[in-house]
Amino acid sequence: MQIKKLAWTNHSQSKMRFYGLSQGRIKRVIHSPERIEEGIAPGTIAFMQAVKTRKHPYEIWVMVTEGKKEHRVISAWRYPGRTKPGDPLPEAILREMQKIE
Repeated sequence: MQIKKLAWTNHSQSKMRFYGLSQGRIKRVIHSPERIEEGIAPGTIAFMQAVKTRKHPYEIWVMVTEGKKEHRVISAWRYPGRTKPGDPLPEAILREMQKIE
């Protein structure tokens, strides 16, 4: 996913402060995710990157909506432990994202 411009919601900024995540870290998760899934909210995409620490493994999740000119970061959070893979992104959306890059 090419990052043209990111817009940050107040909710995402407050969650980033709460979980101790920086804008650079969120951009890194979006640029090189380990997993891309459909978001919980309609019309959203969720990006996940695992942090592999031995004692306390966790995942960083970012939920994004795509606009014509910008990508809006809806929420970001840190999930303790590991999650099972959910529904992957449909092929049509993956092809569309690859065209943008």
